[in-house]
Amino acid sequence: MNYWLVKSEPETYGWDNFIIQGRAVWDGVRNYQARNNLKAMQLGDQVLFYHSVTKPGVVGLATVVREHYPDPTIPDDARWVAIELEPVMALNRPVTLAQIKAEPLLANISLIKQSRLSVMPIRVDEFELILHLGQQHSVV
Repeated sequence: MNYWLVKSEPETYGWDNFIIQGRAVWDGVRNYQARNNLKAMQLGDQVLFYHSVTKPGVVGLATVVREHYPDPTIPDDARWVAIELEPVMALNRPVTLAQIKAEPLLANISLIKQSRLSVMPIRVDEFELILHLGQQHSVV
């Protein structure tokens, strides 16, 4: 199994939209490295869902339910692909970009090293730590 992080602007397509829809076609990716990452995703891979731009942070967990196929938003160009994701669970609290940057064990995560990439692999230890941070209950 592989672990990934995908980014989306919540104003365009956020976690709440994803939950309502129940399944998402992850399309429209026009960066070759991100496209290659989509091509590497396999059924059952675990994916962290990250809100970018406003209140950046990991907000949920998804799973790959369909491997890459031609991107339906640009049918005449075979270079681009899409995958499909389904939500697994929302985190108890978002794991903010500030938290991620402050965590020494996440110092080499792609999210920091390649901040503009929209689809990126992450290591299992990074994945587990982010999930752990997101499952902690907030202090009121």
